[in-house]
Amino acid sequence: MRAMTAWRRLWWEATAVGRTVRTAVRHSGPERDTVVQSLKAAGAATIAWALTGWWLNAPLALMAPWTALALVDATVYRSLRSGLQQLVVIVLGALLASAAMAATDGSTLGAMLLVLPVMTLVGTHRRLGAQGIYGATTALFVITYGAYSLTEVGHRLVETAIGAVIGVAVNALVLPPVHLRNVHDQLRRLPRESAELLRTMAGGLRDEEWSARDAAGWHDRARRLGQVLQALASARQWTAESSRFNPGFRLRRTGPPPPPPEKADAVWERAADHLAAITRTLSGTSGDRARLTTPGAGFLRRYADLADEAATLCEAEADLLADHERAEAEERYRAARRRSQELYDELADEFRQLGDPSAAAAGGELLVEMKQLLYELTNFARSDLTGEPEEEERRAG
Repeated sequence: MRAMTAWRRLWWEATAVGRTVRTAVRHSGPERDTVVQSLKAAGAATIAWALTGWWLNAPLALMAPWTALALVDATVYRSLRSGLQQLVVIVLGALLASAAMAATDGSTLGAMLLVLPVMTLVGTHRRLGAQGIYGATTALFVITYGAYSLTEVGHRLVETAIGAVIGVAVNALVLPPVHLRNVHDQLRRLPRESAELLRTMAGGLRDEEWSARDAAGWHDRARRLGQVLQALASARQWTAESSRFNPGFRLRRTGPPPPPPEKADAVWERAADHLAAITRTLSGTSGDRARLTTPGAGFLRRYADLADEAATLCEAEADLLADHERAEAEERYRAARRRSQELYDELADEFRQLGDPSAAAAGGELLVEMKQLLYELTNFARSDLTGEPEEEERRAG
């Protein structure tokens, strides 16, 4: 049984790797970016070895490719920052190791006892980041190699500097990483997942077959939109960092367009809040221990129609962001905007006929939150997400 389970896990892993490879070959995306960065790191290490070990015939040429390999990072800015951090810890590790070897008269064990505790502790300093460990490993290289004169230590530092220059140069000049795609991906996820939630909610309300468990599931999905917003904020940070000291914006002729402005994020953050409020109210009207009184089947059926139109608005936004069938998406957007206003007016009329004050409380909250959701989708999201003016604004001049 264990052998069968292990085989299934191995097969699943192999299948996942195969899918990743096919995706990297067929489509641009994170998978292909990872392959490109890996090949760049390998190429930088090879160039550094060829320069120091083959051409300059350096005594410890390993330092150059080792440094170059580590400095092909996710962004050019990070490569530069890591290069400076690494140079600091390597210089410190080499000098301390040489001093310890001289003080112990060349004793490898004695030098390790003196240097490694200090360098390991120094490596935990937060200003050095992930590069702190290289101080201790450099000290190990110097101590175990047994070369600790000032001339030999100078060779180590020159080899390290050569590797750092090559690593940073390769990362900056050979397909420099520009993290734009992930912002677009996360922005498209928000309207798509919002539309899916609204469609599911509308189907349950219309069929009158929804339960407390369904409402709790809708609320959980609405709250999980916050995770997408967090991923979007992280993607924004990567985009900002990847643009610093990066010639990629000028060197590349093709690639994803710049992401929409950050005010689009605030639009969807507010939209997610309104969705969470709607699903929370529906959850409060369901089940045996309902805290609120349901506004009635007729009101909820009309509300389901309005939710469907809100879903259409979200789907049109997602297609516009993806630049997919743009003319058709814009037509769907305009039609859904008109229809949603009509449905809202009809629903507001029906709300006025609710006689039970407790039912009116729940219905009023649902109505207010949907009004605000539609306001975000129809007044801000379209122009903010695409970076283009509305149709009426274009006609006005």
